[in-house]
Amino acid sequence: MKICVIGTGYVGLVTGACFSDLGNNVVCVDKNKTKIENLKKGVIPIYEPGLQELVIKNYKANRLSFAKDSKDGISNSDVIFICVGPPTKKNNFSADLSQVYKVTREIRKNIKKFKVIVMKSTVPVTTGDEIEKIILQKKSKKLFSVVSNPEFLREGKALHDNLYPSRIIVGEKSQRAKVFASLLEQGATKKNIDILSTDSTEAEAIKLFANTYLAMRV
Repeated sequence: MKICVIGTGYVGLVTGACFSDLGNNVVCVDKNKTKIENLKKGVIPIYEPGLQELVIKNYKANRLSFAKDSKDGISNSDVIFICVGPPTKKNNFSADLSQVYKVTREIRKNIKKFKVIVMKSTVPVTTGDEIEKIILQKKSKKLFSVVSNPEFLREGKALHDNLYPSRIIVGEKSQRAKVFASLLEQGATKKNIDILSTDSTEAEAIKLFANTYLAMRV
């Protein structure tokens, strides 16, 4: 399966490396030219045990590639992961979704056949609905399906948590993303991992509730 991961931060790079290791053709996109050139050389911007080795392995096997321009990755992919991190606004501490919506408009511009668009970043509830509204301004609903698939990664254990997650949450209102379900089942079925299906807003809420619970424990 062809996958485009937009954003090569902690979540994006781990997601891209792991899906490529499962045998998929993955391109990771980032606007930072220096970061992209370093990734092609096997130099990763974060420390995560085993990640550098996984990136180098799959890059050499031509299953993982890196690009600065998202156009080809979006056009040629079956599944698009949005992994750009929404920073906090300085004035009111709410999430700044400008980068998420900028990526959404890039996706809208370059889709001509059906795509599954997956929100992987932690975002406020109803962000998936807003993404759908932006794309519907110029594209038919037949061309895409928006899915919320939140991550539950621990620093230092990110590869294990991606390949052997405690749970997989898939939030989609239309239930049209069968190609994405088959992608998840590649690794989940043989590892006896439960896939919980919800709608997109419930999936977004689950992630926020999980973060709140962890913060309370700390």
